[in-house]
Amino acid sequence: MPTVLERKLTAILAADIAGYSRLMHADEKATLATMSDHRVIVDELIARANGRIASTAGDGVLAEFGSVVDVVTCAVAIQQALDKANAALPDSQRMYFRIGVSVGDVVVKDGGVFGDGVNVAARLEALAEPGGVCVTRGVRDHVRDRTDFQFEDLGDQTVKNIPRPIRAFRVLFNREGEAEIAPNVMPARRDGAGKTELDVRTVGAVVGLDQMELAFWQSIEACDESGEYKAYLENYPNGAFAALAQARIERASKRPGSHDLELAFWDTVKRSDDPEMFQAYLAKYPEGEFQKLAEIKIRSLGAPRA
Repeated sequence: MPTVLERKLTAILAADIAGYSRLMHADEKATLATMSDHRVIVDELIARANGRIASTAGDGVLAEFGSVVDVVTCAVAIQQALDKANAALPDSQRMYFRIGVSVGDVVVKDGGVFGDGVNVAARLEALAEPGGVCVTRGVRDHVRDRTDFQFEDLGDQTVKNIPRPIRAFRVLFNREGEAEIAPNVMPARRDGAGKTELDVRTVGAVVGLDQMELAFWQSIEACDESGEYKAYLENYPNGAFAALAQARIERASKRPGSHDLELAFWDTVKRSDDPEMFQAYLAKYPEGEFQKLAEIKIRSLGAPRA
């Protein structure tokens, strides 16, 4: 049966970590731990804003939204939340995301999204400063009368693989504030460590949640295993916490030791000319998927395997 391609107009958020290779080279263990903690924040804010994570390759995140207002508000909320998380870290371990936002025509295939809208968001992300958000003129025009954010015109930008210049705008926002994510989306609280969590009692009051569903969620919300969230989705596929459950399942798959983190590590070292980078990969993943490639790279660089 041929693959069914869906074409639609959607808002795209593209994010990656500024200086990720440098951070990994300086302290791999601390970088992976910080990335994991930051991704908890990013994934949950995307879920709260009714976004869907389409892909997570290496240090990047690509998400789609049905609302331009939601995606811009979410992007700002992510940067504000990460600023607070970074404040508790030593300067050498602070990790900043760059975010680009576009709206455009995309093709959906096997859950992934492709097309001009994705490419433009990725190029805007590269233009953003660490901790910042860049958007297209179309995004700015759509939200400037619907939000309190201000925008700085960066002019027309010529970027790789896009045939026409992109008019880019930097979103100006209060870094000490906290963006309000759509009033109809679940409210949040912060625990003692500053992590964002949902206040399920408030959610129940706001949306008239079924008490059995609420009790189910309360019994698993502190759990760190994906199986519990999969059980929730089986029972309540369209439940009030479905997006958050899916985000936590994805988070569980990215804990240190998972295949995704191995792939992220390999993506960081695979183009290196330093044999020690490949030796570090083999030390961490002695039976890893790229073991043979790492050994070949070490020999080609003229260094014996440690």
